[in-house]
Amino acid sequence: MLSFTKHRKIFYTASIILTVASLVSMAIFGLKFGIEFTGGSVLEVGYKQQAPALEDIQKVVIAAGLEGTSVQVAGDQRVIIKTKPIDESKKNEVMQGLLSLGQIVAGSESFQVIGPVIGQELKNKTKVVVFLSLLSILIYIAISFRKISRPVKSYIYGFTGIVALCHDIIIPLGVFAWLGHYLGVEITIPIITALLTVFGYSINDSVVVFDRIRENLFKGQAENFSQIVDQSLNQTLGRSVNTSFTVLLVLAAILFFGGATLRYFALALFLGVGFGTYSSIFIASLLVVTIFETRQNRGLLKNKK
Repeated sequence: MLSFTKHRKIFYTASIILTVASLVSMAIFGLKFGIEFTGGSVLEVGYKQQAPALEDIQKVVIAAGLEGTSVQVAGDQRVIIKTKPIDESKKNEVMQGLLSLGQIVAGSESFQVIGPVIGQELKNKTKVVVFLSLLSILIYIAISFRKISRPVKSYIYGFTGIVALCHDIIIPLGVFAWLGHYLGVEITIPIITALLTVFGYSINDSVVVFDRIRENLFKGQAENFSQIVDQSLNQTLGRSVNTSFTVLLVLAAILFFGGATLRYFALALFLGVGFGTYSSIFIASLLVVTIFETRQNRGLLKNKK
């Protein structure tokens, strides 16, 4: 039987290094939010034939005085340009440049302006959704594991689950801060959606292990709590790794072959699922043991099965 609790300091150290590096990345570079959050204009057009080269489109928007504009080619024929708020005359100037690159399908043009008020409202709603998600997870785990008040209270499982969840979100955000600074990658609604999906996936992985710990506590087959946790992790290891590996294979296929519009959505999910699997095995359950042993050493509880 593998002893995870014996080597937990190694796992903690690796996670702390990655988390601190991610926080430093966010502090130095910041997160580059898309126009959904900051406000701006979106222009989409569809070409009859193959869309022009990305470099040619960028020359058009730069010639129009729109430096720092995000340009994407969706599929083979559709072009998406995201920029600061522009008026109708500036939009027409860009359209003339795009028409010079090829024939645009009639009626394919789409132009939308998102005001800064709407962007700020989306930011605020995202914060509320994240807070309510974390609160719901804590309440759910505390209620689900209320019958195992020994050797630690049920809310401890919820607390460690949320710590692991923060670990799973902070690291991908650190990567996106770096990508935003060097490659201009923006935090968009699909990426936020991917990270919220990670919330559910990650906590589900942790709950599977917690549930096995609960079963083994009731059976009382091990001598102490750390042995019960090791036993539970060994019993669920195959399930966690196999499930996550299958998901990661699919996400890798989308990441490399799914096109530009899905690339960073898939990357956010790939990072979240990968680190979510890691934290459910090496962080969440082992933190419960650490809290138990810390409180036991301080005389705050008795060593009971």
